[in-house]
Formats: sequence, structure tokens, C-alpha cells
Amino acid sequence: MASISFRNVTKRFGDTMALNDVSFDIEDNEFFCFFGPPLSGKSTILRIILGLDTPDSGEVLIDGKPVTHIGPAERNIAMVFQNLALFPHMTARENVIFPLVERKTAPAEIEAKLGDVAEKLHMSHILHKHPAQLSGGERQRVAIARALVRDPVAYLMDDPISALDARLREETRIELKRIQREVGHTLIYVTHDQEEAMSIADRMAILRDGQVQQIGTPIEIYDAPANTYVASMLGAPAINLFDVDAMSGVTKNGALDLNGVDLDGVERVGLRPEDGRLIGVDSGLRSTVSMVEPLGGATIVTLDPPEGGTPIRLMLRGQPTIEVGAGIAIEYTPSALMRFDANNERMGDTK
Repeated sequence: MASISFRNVTKRFGDTMALNDVSFDIEDNEFFCFFGPPLSGKSTILRIILGLDTPDSGEVLIDGKPVTHIGPAERNIAMVFQNLALFPHMTARENVIFPLVERKTAPAEIEAKLGDVAEKLHMSHILHKHPAQLSGGERQRVAIARALVRDPVAYLMDDPISALDARLREETRIELKRIQREVGHTLIYVTHDQEEAMSIADRMAILRDGQVQQIGTPIEIYDAPANTYVASMLGAPAINLFDVDAMSGVTKNGALDLNGVDLDGVERVGLRPEDGRLIGVDSGLRSTVSMVEPLGGATIVTLDPPEGGTPIRLMLRGQPTIEVGAGIAIEYTPSALMRFDANNERMGDTK
């Protein structure tokens, strides 16, 4: 069990800046997620925590103690790599218990831990097989099991369930959350799947080009993003962003009336798809329905704004009857509108 901290960590690979002055604190027993697109620095952070890479500058601390120049073996951290790193000549069973065998753990304890983790990950029926005989999802479960049988100070997982089908991925992430609560260890998780990040993390960090954009709980970040980049990273469909014409009090695409919104210093506004409503064309500015996607409990409606530009997507409850080609207007509660300045930084809430 451990807290993990970065203090102004910078890492370059040749001319590429992988991490740029990164600082954060991960609390003991926390399920912490790093979320961002490819090449945002997620995996580099894990490799530095593990000790496989050394930062060019800055400091890494585990439980408040500097470990920047301490090797991986001395850090006692378990890692599930994205490429899984299974031994092809070993069975699934042998792969899972390998860390325990290397530490000369008693056979009875090995069997007990193997049985426990195999049951939790529903993999008892594949323990006799070699990696080449397993599906991608089964290999991922073996890699996760190999980490779980250990008793490290923290678990690191680099996008460990991406090869699973949607239903099994959902089941596995719920199971990982439950297991983390049971074992009481810090778990650091990397993913590029926003639904996965939001559903499992106690807190999360949003990364962009090797820099931390924001740290907080998933709900804190969703409701109060630090900037337009963070706002766009969470939410499906993504947030609608509009350039503002402060003089006319209307968005530049002619879709939103900004009456009642404080536009002092505002360059852009954002509206989450679930925060918009559709009303008759006589009540506001006219957009045109270009697509209707019924999803059962909700319906996604895509609108072309009056002055052209990026389509607008709204998520409406239920299955309203809306015709493609219909002219319609968007209504919203002013407090739901996010305001951003010329630097794309979020401004205070509209009252």
C-alpha cells in the first residue's frame, strides 16, 4: 500500500517531449486513472513509476520517499503491460504463479492465491493452456491475474482490457474495482476509453501532449472542465462548442440565443448534449434536423446550425418523434452553459 507522487517530472525521447513538468499526488488505496489520447504521456508515466524509465528532471516519490534512482525490483510494484508480456512456453497457470515461484513462496500459499484469483477472473478453465491457445481477452485475464497474485505496494495497469468484447470489458472493469477495494492497494490505471475511465476511477488526470490538464473526480471534471480540451474529452456525444458574437448576443453559427448569459470576456460557450431541449421554430433560432438516432432510453438528434459550421448533437430522453429535415430551435438553462475565454480556459459559472 502506497501513495505515489511526481514533482515536476520531465522526460524526453530524442526531440520528443513525452512529459513536460508533470506533478500529481496519488493517495494510498486510491483507484487513479490517467486518461488521454495516444502519445499523451500515459504509458511513460507508468514506466517511470515502475522504474523502467528515469526522468530527465524532477522527482518520483513512493510513500513520501524519493525513488527516482531506485530500480524496479526494489519498488515492489506490479505491472500489467499493454502488450501483456506473457511467457509463450509457459501455461496460463505457470504465467500466473511465476512471481510467487520466483519469490520461493510456499506451494500451499501459491495454490491458494492461484485459486482465488482464477475464481475472481473466471479463468479456471484456461489455466492448462499456453498463450498461443488463448484468445486476446483470455491472455489479458492471465496478465491481470499474474499481477493480482502478488502483494505489491501498488498495481499499474496499462489499458489491460482493451481486447475484450464490450460486455466482458464492462464486467471486468466492475470486477477490477471490486478487487481493488478488497485488496486495499493503490491501483493506477491507463486508458483511452472515456467511459472506462469515468466508471472506475476515484480520481483521474486528463493528459495532453505530456502535460496534465486537470485532476479530479470524474464528476468534478465533467461538470467543471478546466478548458475546452478537457470538456471535449469527456462525454458521448461530445460537448457542443460555439463561438460567440458578443455584440449580437447570439452564437456565430446562429444556433443559440445567449440572452441572459454574461458574455464579458467570453469567446466560446459549451453545451452538453443532455442539457439542450428542442422547441418550435417560432420560439428561437432555426436549426435543421439532419439525423435522428433512437437508442431506446435516449435519442440523439443532430442539427445543422442556421449559419453552417459544425453540426450540433443533443441527447433527448426517450423516443420523441422528430422528423429529419424539420426546422427546430434549441433551448437551454443558462446555468448549464459553460463559458470559455480567449485562451479556451473555463470561466466562472453563469448564475
